[in-house]
Amino acid sequence: MARPKVFYVVLDGAADGPEAPRSALEEASKPNIDFIAGRGACGLLYVVGRGVAPESDAAVMSLLGYDPARYYTGRGPLEALGAGLEFRDGEVAFRANFATVDPSTKRIIDRRAGRSLTSREARELARALDGMELAGGEGYARFAATIGHRAVLVLGHRGSRLSGMVSNSDPAYERKGHLSVARERFEPYIARIEPLEDTPEARLTADLANEFTVKAIEVLDGHPVNEERRRRGLPPANAVLLRDAGDRLPPAEPFAEKFGLRAASIVEMVVERGIARALGINDVPVEVEGRDRRDLLREEALKALEAARSHDLVYVHLKGPDEPGHDGDFEGKVKAIEEIDKYFFSTLLDKLDFDAAFVITSDHATPWHLRAHSGDPVPLLVSHESLGRGPGRLSELACRGGSLGVVEGGWRVIPLVLEKLPS
Repeated sequence: MARPKVFYVVLDGAADGPEAPRSALEEASKPNIDFIAGRGACGLLYVVGRGVAPESDAAVMSLLGYDPARYYTGRGPLEALGAGLEFRDGEVAFRANFATVDPSTKRIIDRRAGRSLTSREARELARALDGMELAGGEGYARFAATIGHRAVLVLGHRGSRLSGMVSNSDPAYERKGHLSVARERFEPYIARIEPLEDTPEARLTADLANEFTVKAIEVLDGHPVNEERRRRGLPPANAVLLRDAGDRLPPAEPFAEKFGLRAASIVEMVVERGIARALGINDVPVEVEGRDRRDLLREEALKALEAARSHDLVYVHLKGPDEPGHDGDFEGKVKAIEEIDKYFFSTLLDKLDFDAAFVITSDHATPWHLRAHSGDPVPLLVSHESLGRGPGRLSELACRGGSLGVVEGGWRVIPLVLEKLPS
C-alpha cells in the first residue's frame, strides 16, 4: 500500500489549553474537522517544551521537524529571508512592529498601532527609515515593511561584525537564548536593548539598535502618513519595536533529506515563508492582503490539493483564531475556527479524490482568558482510515488521554506520523 499524501494543517493559536474555563475548539461547530477526527489517533502536544509559551516562528520550525534548541537562530533572519530582504554575513536582523507611543516618555500606547496600519501606509513609513545612517555613518539600517504593522530591520556596521545576542525593545517578549517568550505582564515602555553576552559585537549591536529606535521615533512621529492617521482618529505608527535578533540562518539540513519527503507549504506570514525557504520546502505563494477571509480559505484548500499531487506532504498554516485569542474575544475565536472548517476543510474534503492522511494541530495555545500565548499543550490529531476509529472531535478534552499520549516536542510529530501511516 502506497503512503498516503499528508495534509499537515496548523490552526494558528486555536487551542485554549486543558485548564481554560471554556474551549473554542470544544464549542465551535466544525463538522468537517470532527469528521476527520472520526478516524485516527489523538493526544496532546507540547510544541516547544513544557511551560514554554512559544512564538509562531520557533513553533513552526519545531512542527516541521527541527528542534528549536538545536536549529533556531532567531526570528529576524527568517523574517528577512521571507521578505526577500538582503541579509549579509556579519549583519543582524530583527523582527519589527510599528507601534504607537508617547514620544516624550516612550510609553507604549499600542504595540501594533491599533492593528489598523495598512500595508501601503507601512511601506511609506518604511521608506523613511530604510537606509538610515547610524554610529556617525559607520552603521546602517535596511528596513522593509511586510504585512500590516509588521516589518523587518537589518543592521550592519562597516567596520565590525554584529551579534544577534541582544535583548528586545518590545517589552512583551523576553529573550531566552535564541527564543523570545511572551510575558504575561510587562511595563508598557520601550525597553532598552542590552547585550546578552559580554562581547564587543553584542555591545555594538545593542548601541546601534537603541540609536535606531530613538531616530525612528523622530522620523515617524511627524511623518505625513501619521499626520493623516491622526486626522482620521487613528493611532499613529510612530515607533518601531524590535525583537528576536539573529545573525545567521538555521544550520538545517533540507527537509527532503531529513525525512525523505517532497514537501510544499501554504502559509500567510512572512516568517513562515522564510522558514519554508530555509528548510528547502517548496513555498506555494498565496495573496493575503485585502482578501475576503472566506475566499482566501477556499483558495488555500484548492492550492493544497494541487500541491499534494506533486508532493508527499503539504504544510498549511491557517491564521484566524490567534488574534481574537489575544483580544480576549471568545466568540470571535469560535467564529474563526468555524470559518476554517466551513471554507477550508469543506472545500478540501469535497474535492479530495486520492488517498490522504491529515495531521491537525495548533502551533501554540492562545487562551482567550489570558490574552496571550501560553505553555499549555495543544491537541494533536493524526487521521487516516488505516488507523481505525478516532475520537470524533478535535479539542483539548477529546484529545486528553488519547492513544498518542503526550508528545514532548513538535519535532517528534513527523517521525510519529511516518511511523503510524502505511508506507
